[in-house]
Amino acid sequence: MTLGAQPLTRRDWLAGAALTLGGGIVKPAQAASVSLPVPTSLLDELTLALKRNSPLVVMVSLDGCPFCRIARENYLLPLQNQQGLSIVQIDMRSRQMVLDFAGAQQTQDQLIRKWGIKVAPTVLFFGRGGVEVAERLVGGYIPDFYGAYLDERLHTARAAVQV
Repeated sequence: MTLGAQPLTRRDWLAGAALTLGGGIVKPAQAASVSLPVPTSLLDELTLALKRNSPLVVMVSLDGCPFCRIARENYLLPLQNQQGLSIVQIDMRSRQMVLDFAGAQQTQDQLIRKWGIKVAPTVLFFGRGGVEVAERLVGGYIPDFYGAYLDERLHTARAAVQV
């Protein structure tokens, strides 16, 4: 199942890999990238998500990461737009402040290190109490199966917040 308007091709993923391995960086002037909302408070975002009987989905991204862009634009944004799923983005290396689930303020970078995340993209699924309710989706995976991996984790996360 593809969640975006167009399914990703192996060529899309290989182009992303070539950029990464070749040291190329997609700059905003080269390709305008659409972003997910950046939260100021994860607790507030989680509260809103749970009111809709939905998990809070958090994408950990890295500026210039082609795999992050593919995951965001071809999978996560369509889910947000079509299903109203609560999805926010936290950026590795960002010094922007965010309130965590306990109400403590820290930089996005500090929060990512606290979560033990080392790979972008990583997608996390949170339920009550800021507890992860599904297995993390780490990295780009095989493009033909990314949508299926995401669907599986969303199904698990949705079931967990319904209890």
